[in-house]
Amino acid sequence: MNRRDLALEIATELGFDLVGVAPLTPPPAASRFEEWLGKGHHGSMAYLEAFRERIVDPQKVLSGGRSLLVVGLGHSRPQVDLETQAGPARVARYAGGRDYHNLLGKRLKKLARRLEAEGFAGPWRQIVDAGPLLERSHAQVAGLGFESKAANLLAPTLGPWFFLGELLLGEELEPTGGPAPGSCGTCRACIDACPTEALLEPGVLDARRCISYLTIEHRGPVDPDLRSDLGPWVFGCDVCSEVCPHGAHAPDLSERFGKPSALADSTGLVESWLAPEYNPKAELRGSPLQRPRREGLARNAALFYGNQPADAAQPLLERALEDGSPVVREAAAWALCRSYAGAGTRLLVERAHARETDPEARAALERDLAGS
Repeated sequence: MNRRDLALEIATELGFDLVGVAPLTPPPAASRFEEWLGKGHHGSMAYLEAFRERIVDPQKVLSGGRSLLVVGLGHSRPQVDLETQAGPARVARYAGGRDYHNLLGKRLKKLARRLEAEGFAGPWRQIVDAGPLLERSHAQVAGLGFESKAANLLAPTLGPWFFLGELLLGEELEPTGGPAPGSCGTCRACIDACPTEALLEPGVLDARRCISYLTIEHRGPVDPDLRSDLGPWVFGCDVCSEVCPHGAHAPDLSERFGKPSALADSTGLVESWLAPEYNPKAELRGSPLQRPRREGLARNAALFYGNQPADAAQPLLERALEDGSPVVREAAAWALCRSYAGAGTRLLVERAHARETDPEARAALERDLAGS
């Protein structure tokens, strides 16, 4: 057995669903990525600009690296049935269980140790999602799937429902070949279904309009023009993946990442995000839901209740008008002005405006009041 096939066999033994090898060279999407950055489509994700050189040239990520061992791990779950949910709040399916960074990272490290034991030469580095790498483009080169009109990667058996991970290796391995068979053809379901029209054209996503970016990565207020389009999403968004026919028959792999968190089934936990004492690190230990931090979660909760009004939420939003974060205060004011009409409510927001010291939040409260 040659060295490449041995590496692929070990990766498969460790439970990865997809495995392939790509050369550690600039990927095909490098120039498109730089054009995407130049147009500002990355929003406030400044780290993408900061790591630009390493992202387009993976040799800068691992000096002396020769090959990229790319793996995929499925995370498909049954589609959420809103008819049986305790509440309409929604999180992206991948976030329903344990943090995939930890699970995938540990498995990659085990893979690296196995390769070392087999005498694979040179340094190595593992990357899961957050590293400076155009992983979807490398994965396509390795044959794991093909890039879709939704700017994600589609695999023949898993559709869009899988995580990618990589081992950068010092040993040169023969690449595994071209992209997996399949294409989007004339389908544009993802483009047509996107609630915020974030897919500007096939394969081009403007993160500044993407619900996943707005509810997870973005720090600060959400663009007022996009708030009503967030709908029930409080963390991430699955719309483009749910309408994709390639993922319609993916297997149920729920058990891999543990049972879905209670958040996936109960809007009650979203209410707790508005509490000033809420501690995501303690309450969401081991969950990717920690990513937006307390301010982001509280902001998302306030916007959710502006779109999905509930009697129980009104006192929580009124209390949030005095939150320590101006981002949360303004989101609460927007929600109250939008969906909780009444002279008493307006008076509370007017008082909040009068005592607001943050210039941006004060201007936003003026706008909220003017539009109510």
